[in-house]
Parts: sequence; structure tokens; C-alpha cells
Amino acid sequence: MNILLVWPANPPTFWSFAHVLPFVARKSAYPPLGLLTIAAMLPRTWNQRLVDLNVRALTDADIDWADYVLISAMIVQADSAREVVARCIARRTPVIAGGPLFTTGRDRFPEIKHVVFGEAEDVMAELASDMALGEVKPSYRAASRPDITRTPIPRWDLLQPRHYATMPLQFSRGCPFNCEFCDIIVMNGRVPRVKSPPQMIAELEAVRATGWDESIFIVDDNFIGNKVKVKAFLRELISWRRHRRAAPSFLTEASLNLADDAELLDLMVQAGFKKVFVGIESPSYESLAECAKVQNSSRDMAASVRKIHNAGMEVMGGFIVGFDNDTSNIFERQRRFIEESGIVTAMVGLLTALPETRLFERLRKEGRLLAHSTGNNLDAVLNFIPKLDRDTLIEGYRDLVKRIYSPREYYRRVLTFLRTYKPSGPKVPLSATDIRAFFHSLWTLGVRTRGRFEYWKFMTRALATHPRAFSEAMTLAITGYHFRQVAGTI
Repeated sequence: MNILLVWPANPPTFWSFAHVLPFVARKSAYPPLGLLTIAAMLPRTWNQRLVDLNVRALTDADIDWADYVLISAMIVQADSAREVVARCIARRTPVIAGGPLFTTGRDRFPEIKHVVFGEAEDVMAELASDMALGEVKPSYRAASRPDITRTPIPRWDLLQPRHYATMPLQFSRGCPFNCEFCDIIVMNGRVPRVKSPPQMIAELEAVRATGWDESIFIVDDNFIGNKVKVKAFLRELISWRRHRRAAPSFLTEASLNLADDAELLDLMVQAGFKKVFVGIESPSYESLAECAKVQNSSRDMAASVRKIHNAGMEVMGGFIVGFDNDTSNIFERQRRFIEESGIVTAMVGLLTALPETRLFERLRKEGRLLAHSTGNNLDAVLNFIPKLDRDTLIEGYRDLVKRIYSPREYYRRVLTFLRTYKPSGPKVPLSATDIRAFFHSLWTLGVRTRGRFEYWKFMTRALATHPRAFSEAMTLAITGYHFRQVAGTI
């Protein structure tokens, strides 16, 4: 049996880091962990081939080789996924689809005859048997959430790590919170399920066996959803790093209540975590209450951010405008909060109603839904009727994003971050990749692009006042170039 696994192309977004990749000579930010995990659940005797359209083109020969094409996608990849499916149908190769795009958006793809809904662990044996018999059913859906301690190690042998900027791993699924706009609980539930520490160490060893010793993204919905279990894993991770003398750094996603647990912060830093993405959403406590962001609504959020920075991790923040309680001053309030808190990587988007979320259902009942979400919060396209004037909201959003990523404002924010950031442990020398990126940045940011005067002023100040964090300063200068390019397209 020949199985072709296809990961569609990512459009330019904050998360694509498309404009950063040339600095580090990589083709994509990270590979498709879900497809690599699915591949590990299929019979080892089957021939499998992965085509990541962010790395190479899909050829007709690839499609003709396959007995089945397995495609997974995020909502933001819908256009590319549709093109892939059309090509497969034209060449009479059956397609089996899964992942968030098809789980919550099945009605948008009537041309697809076979769909796996939700998590796949508990249905893959049945699906593989049906594939072997040529009797694949229209749909497969597990009766309950799977036990992810039985999830196999992903098939890293199906890709070439050198094409990617970071490698993804998963420790847990699910989030204990219930934010109105979020589809995490739709996909993975509110009770966090975790892998065992030995299981995670085995996955780390498998990644390390490929020769990878760089950044690893723990792609959890909320890494700290089960604090007791995550602390046990972190202690094992610290021991593994010391024993193996492994040097990968980690980043992940977590809720802001991370700042409340000094022990957890310390363990994450000791384990090598350098960055954490946190959903801040809004400085408006009325808007936080509206969307049930309870973990943020009863705290000084800027102080919590600074506490995480002080511990030695950079906070990457997610922000939203367009809540019903937002007023015309929300754009300036967001800008001021982002600046004062020193959140350099501020991913600001328009509120969007994702399928099957509580927000989607509320707006549908209120008669305010207009269209499906594109999954790309940079589209400046609203899929519902907002309470704030529509033009005011869209233009205010565009202006906000362009302002916070203007060279002067961006570099000033980096310096604010560096004043509160306290890296721990011995100073790590620049890697060959870091050195390449540095010299590329000197030419691209210091000579070729707008804002070069601000770049040189920033780099000089960073080297003079924050020499221990110069690597972070250089990295942030490069990612700022990506955000500036993306902001210019909104």
C-alpha cells in the first residue's frame, strides 16, 4: 500500500515566519506533527511519503504513486487544501481528510468522500483495515477522547529536519478554561490529557536521533493545564538535558496564570524554555468578562507579564479587537498596553467566530454571522456584524498593527523587554545558525530596508546595555522584520 501524506501551504501570517526563514536558510517554520503522528499509526509495511507544500511542490507523479492521499490542514490552509483535493480527484486518487479544517468545516468540502473527525488514535486501526480492503467509510469519529499515553512516536524519518526552523512535540491536549471564541475545547476538550515523562523523553530522543539539537516547540493547547503533571515532566526534562548534555531550547503556549506559580516558572526556565505564547486578548476587563477569559480578568496583566520576563522567559502575546464591549479607544489602549508591558511579539487580530465555538453559536442565534472564518486573523475581514462601527474597527485594527511594528516603536519595545528580562544560566555562545542570521540581518536590516537608522541605533544600544541578551535582541530584530512585512499587507 502506498500512502501519500500532504500538508498544504501556509499563507503569510504572523505564525508562518516566512520573512524570517531566509535569515536562517530554512524553508518552513515547523513540520506537520499531526501527519507524522498519523503515519506512525499505519502499518510499518506500507510505503509512506510526506509532501509538505511549504518545502516542495506536489507533483502528479506523487499523486499517481499513491493508493490513498491523507491530507490534514488548519483552517488558514483552506485554499491550498482545496487545490490539493481537486488535483487528487482529477487523477482519481482517493482522499481521506482530517484535522481542524475538516473536523469543524466538513460542509465546506462536499467533494471529499472520506473524513476523520477529531482525534484519530482510536479510529486508525479501523481505518487502516478498511483502506487495505478498499472499503473506506464516509466518516470516522471516536466515541471518546483518546488516551494519549498510547500515542506513538512520530515518523521523523519521513522528513528532512534541515528544512525547518523548529521541531514540534506535544505533551498534552485540552485546556481547562472556556474562552468563548476558542475552538480548543471543541477539538480537544476541557480536561487536559498528558503524556508520561518517559514517553516524552523517548520522543525527545527520537528527535535528537535525527541530529536535531535546536529549538523545539511544545505545541500544547495550554502547556500548564495540569500543573502537577507538567512539573513532573519538567523535572525529568531537566535531568535528561543534564545527562545527555542536550542543548535544545523550548517554546510553548500557556495561560497567564503561569505567573502565579514561582516553582513552575523556575522549572520551565531550568528545562530550557525561552519563550511562551500567552493569550492576553484585551486590556479591557469588560471585554475579558464578555469572552469568559477568567484567568486574565482578575489580575494586573502587565505585572504578570513582567514576572514571566523577570524569570527568564519572553512572553509572546495574543491580542484581539472587535469584542462587543470594545469602544473606539480600544486601539490606543491595546497599543499602550503592548508598549508598557514590553511584549515584543504582539500578535493582534480581529475577533473571528470559529466554527462550533460558543461565540459562533451566540452570533448565529443573534443573526450576526456573515461567513466562515478564513482562520487568518490578518485578513482584516470580519465574519460577523460587530457592535463597533465596522469601518472604524477595520481601519483602527490596521493602523494599530502598522504602528506597533513600525521600526521606531518596535525597537523601543524590545528595549523595554530587555530591561525586565533576566536570562538565567551560563551565557550560551552563538551557534552557526545565529551567526549566519546576524550577518544576514546586518545587510538586510542595516542596509537594504526602511528603518535601517533605527536598526543601527537599536543594535548599538542593545550591545552596550544588554550584552548578555544580545542574541535575543538580534533574534527579535529579525522577527520584527517579518512582522513589519506582514503588517504592510493588511
